[in-house]
Amino acid sequence: MRGTKKYSHVIDTPDPGKWELAGYEAALPITEKSNPITREIDKADPAQIVQLLKDCDAEIFQEEDEALVNYKRLYSDSVLKTMMDIIAKVQEMLKEPDNTLIVLSGGGASGRLAFFMAVSFNKLLKGLGQPPQYTYIIAGGDRALVASHEGTEDSALLGIEDLNKVCEGKKKVIFFGISCGLSAPYVAGQLDFCMNNLDIFVPVLVGFNPVSMARNEKIEDFHSTFRQVAERMEKLQESHKAFILNPAVGPEGITGSSRMKGGSATKIILETLLLTAHKTVSKDSEVSEKCLLEILRTYERAHKVTYSQSKKIAALVKQAGTSLQKKAYVYMVGWHTLGIIAIMDGAECIPTFGADINDVRGFLIGDYSEMFNKEADLIAQGPKFAFSEEDFVKTILPTLTELDTVLFLFTVDGLVQGGSHPPCFSPADDLVEVEKLAVQVKERTSNMHAVCHATVGQYLPASLKKLFPSIISIMWPILFLEYEGNFIQRFQRELSTKWILNTVSTGAHVLKGKVFRNYMVDQKVSNSKLFGRAVSILQSLTGHSQAKCLEVLLQVIYDPEPLSEAIRGAEVSKHIAVATEKTRVVPTALLCLLRNCSAQEAHLRLDAATTIRGALDAALNAPGRKRGASKADPDENST
Repeated sequence: MRGTKKYSHVIDTPDPGKWELAGYEAALPITEKSNPITREIDKADPAQIVQLLKDCDAEIFQEEDEALVNYKRLYSDSVLKTMMDIIAKVQEMLKEPDNTLIVLSGGGASGRLAFFMAVSFNKLLKGLGQPPQYTYIIAGGDRALVASHEGTEDSALLGIEDLNKVCEGKKKVIFFGISCGLSAPYVAGQLDFCMNNLDIFVPVLVGFNPVSMARNEKIEDFHSTFRQVAERMEKLQESHKAFILNPAVGPEGITGSSRMKGGSATKIILETLLLTAHKTVSKDSEVSEKCLLEILRTYERAHKVTYSQSKKIAALVKQAGTSLQKKAYVYMVGWHTLGIIAIMDGAECIPTFGADINDVRGFLIGDYSEMFNKEADLIAQGPKFAFSEEDFVKTILPTLTELDTVLFLFTVDGLVQGGSHPPCFSPADDLVEVEKLAVQVKERTSNMHAVCHATVGQYLPASLKKLFPSIISIMWPILFLEYEGNFIQRFQRELSTKWILNTVSTGAHVLKGKVFRNYMVDQKVSNSKLFGRAVSILQSLTGHSQAKCLEVLLQVIYDPEPLSEAIRGAEVSKHIAVATEKTRVVPTALLCLLRNCSAQEAHLRLDAATTIRGALDAALNAPGRKRGASKADPDENST
């Protein structure tokens, strides 16, 4: 990286990216810009895909470069100071657990991470013999944890209603509202409600755009835009009544796919500040920047350790891609919290890549009691909500074929297992279960792979090792840490697994032809954020005006019904309700614009093409096509 780094780093971060220049895709917020690193990821082989996504993930840890646009970064003084101010508020809660609550909330991937971290920190408290102090809220309720349900993110009023329910009777609440793009109406409503009740709430907004880039479109049935809510929070931050944590981490490897870098950065930031609060309370010590930096560096180390296995990760990307290309499936079965990460990754492929529910799917092996707010909403609710070991054995195992890929995720040291200390379990028990299930799967398919975490000096039993043709062994150094410190190791293993699964599922869909350049051209149009992104993708790839792209998008959504003025003037929620039930909306609209053809003709071209990417590539390079949109610099596209 150019310039002088203030801190020593575990990894080499990329040089500042073109996205940091003031004019780069100026109409778009950072989280919706295309990342120059992955500009041609659709042409990359598996090894190159892994390298490109590795470089994107490393941008999380970049320091700011004063020669460029001065975006705040993770290691910026102002960000570290805000983290320390929030830690002080969390400490107050931990010292007075009666009638206090720490709430984490979001929609989609952010809501799943809110759930994930609430479970983790309640386990930490349980191991100390203390009652739970964390809870989570996810737009759409517990069902949205295991199945894609994006539309509920658009209701600010529903967000307020859900927050009211979980906080009833509490005297003091810290509320973390997670919205990577500073865009989710569900979270905006909750933050607004908190600011109207500052005698009870301390609101914290977590995201990765500057406030000036927060979404400014009107929210249906609500009085403010997200930007107006965030601007109000900025003023309250001066008196420490509200906080905004919004370092820039760079555009996503797949444009707008905040499940990837945005999700990882959310996990890193919130776990760092919450764990620091727990450590300092237990030791009765002051919060120090040194403590924060020590934990942040453990996540850098996780990046280094994970991507040291790039060659094997690339082989897994290739295998998963082959399964999807042959219309088969990729199943991920994970023990304990690694299973939750698998479920999250699979659910997020549906809106991102227009994937079928079974294309990439995760299952949780192990006890999930006391995890969910309303477990009854998930258990025995049909195949769409299946996520347990029993579900996998009963419904998936009998249907496996040689074309399917099954990925096992587990640890040898048991560090993602429980929250008690010393451990009240035997890691060997898990390995017996892994072997038992692996034997059953091997009878159906030989495409079995494993991601195994172990401490240096630990090894898999030979009987288990021989079952897997490929094992990604992530070896972690031996650390002698106090109780809270054990969770750092657990969090490292979880983030490492998330990086691997994000890379595998993304890479597999790239190989399947679901990505053009670095755009998710077959994304669902199932909430207002995805609707806006669809218009932006059409503009970026065709060079047409926003008005023209919106018109064609609506024509495809409502096809075969002709567009009336009533339809054109309808609320976006009406368009989304229709679009949610349709497939291939964005690629169809792209072909209509590129070929100047009807939706029916576009459908026929997509049906005839081997891949969506192939159909788009042919349209962009068609003889007589005047505008070389595929060669246009993204800076030239304006909104």
